[in-house]
Amino acid sequence: MIVSEKTLKWALSLYPPLLFQRIWVRKFHPGFRGVDVKITNSFLNRNYNGSIFGGTIYAATDPFYAILFDQLMQRKGHKCRVWLKSASIQYLKPGLTNLYFTLTITDEMIKEAEASLNEYGKFVKAYPMELFNKQGELCATVMNEVYLRTKFPNEKQRVAI
Repeated sequence: MIVSEKTLKWALSLYPPLLFQRIWVRKFHPGFRGVDVKITNSFLNRNYNGSIFGGTIYAATDPFYAILFDQLMQRKGHKCRVWLKSASIQYLKPGLTNLYFTLTITDEMIKEAEASLNEYGKFVKAYPMELFNKQGELCATVMNEVYLRTKFPNEKQRVAI
């Protein structure tokens, strides 16, 4: 389903798995070329050390590459399924304050995905993410492997939010 940046921002911000973990979409960049996300350190997601629970950090990074690629590919006329195939995370520093990350999809990333979809019917690639605290210190790095596959004939669209 093609939606506006503002509609998806609010839908995801109010989506219970993100809302109750205090994961907030600050904004989607125009044309879904990126997203800015904030994880609030709250009593709802704080561990016994006072830092953000690692599962919350992991959950915050899960959907965004897939969502961005899905919206971009739909706008370009591709009928494909998009999901996160795998992920790995390195916790470098406790998230004692709010954490922030920004993802950006470049023209090269889109061209590479389109070429692979057109030639092979699928695209798989891992992309890095970095999460920073209020002071700008790197707290975690994540690798998310995105999987795009051309839909089979007669396959129905499913909304997976």
